[in-house]
Amino acid sequence: MLDLAALRRAVEEHDRVVRVVIADHRGSAPRHAGAAMLVWRDGQSGTIGGGRLEHEALRRARLQLAQQRPVETRAQPLGPALGQCCGGAVTVVSECFDRARLAQLGEHGAFLRPITPAAEHAGAPPKSLQRLLRTRHLPPVTLPPVTLARGWLLEPLFRPARHVMIYGAGHVGRALATLLVPLEDFDVTLTDARADLLADLPDRLILRADVHSALDAAPDTTEHFVMTHDHQLDLDLCHRLLARPAASVGLIGSQTKRARFRRRLQQLGHSLHTIDRLKCPIGLPELGNQPQAIAIGVAHTLLAQPPITALRKEAAE
Repeated sequence: MLDLAALRRAVEEHDRVVRVVIADHRGSAPRHAGAAMLVWRDGQSGTIGGGRLEHEALRRARLQLAQQRPVETRAQPLGPALGQCCGGAVTVVSECFDRARLAQLGEHGAFLRPITPAAEHAGAPPKSLQRLLRTRHLPPVTLPPVTLARGWLLEPLFRPARHVMIYGAGHVGRALATLLVPLEDFDVTLTDARADLLADLPDRLILRADVHSALDAAPDTTEHFVMTHDHQLDLDLCHRLLARPAASVGLIGSQTKRARFRRRLQQLGHSLHTIDRLKCPIGLPELGNQPQAIAIGVAHTLLAQPPITALRKEAAE
């Protein structure tokens, strides 16, 4: 999928960016159609599978930037040409984006464009792709798949399936955010009033300095994880989260902290049934209590369960 927000951020920061996407794959390949990375003069984000395929794509993308070529399409056998063990083949499309090109995209759920000169001169896209665009408006609403046909490429715009809000950019918060943000299904926000802790983080990560306004703006299906440096702030956030819709609410800490918070949340008017929505501790205790181990445990729990779409709201009594 085309992550329009990430592409815009990269163009704003680096002015001109090449987006490299796997448009099609046949046989065994490191990544399937839709895998993409962004490349600028001295950096990149994302991956199309690593190894020689990605190394060559990076080299060609930077050459494309230097030569200011708008688009390049190439079929790439993986075994004979690159010596990779996959043995399949991919079609790689590299497109140069600047502010003017971004303005042409719109936000209509899918991005359809010609990627070869012959297709551009043909004028109209194939009828098969036009049908895919029409069916996305019919119930049940689904995004069209990444499809390459007769020199035209159709990609759905990225719509995250899961929203995660992390309160606190300390060791565990940063570890969890860094672990989750490359996963394509996740939209991850990290919030902390300490601005210095919100530096040197991945591009796709959404950063918020106002903790309470970030909570108020979170979609009702957000999965929340509270892990600030201040227990009183943790309590205030849990109090507010249990009084509003949320997919889940997790709190870092021990069984002792859980018992203390249960008592104090009762004093604030929450029923035991409501308090049971609060998961504490989070992660997998058997992995240990190092920040990265806690983050891995939380990520494992998230990946092992489907998105929670049912909203659970009980106002404080």
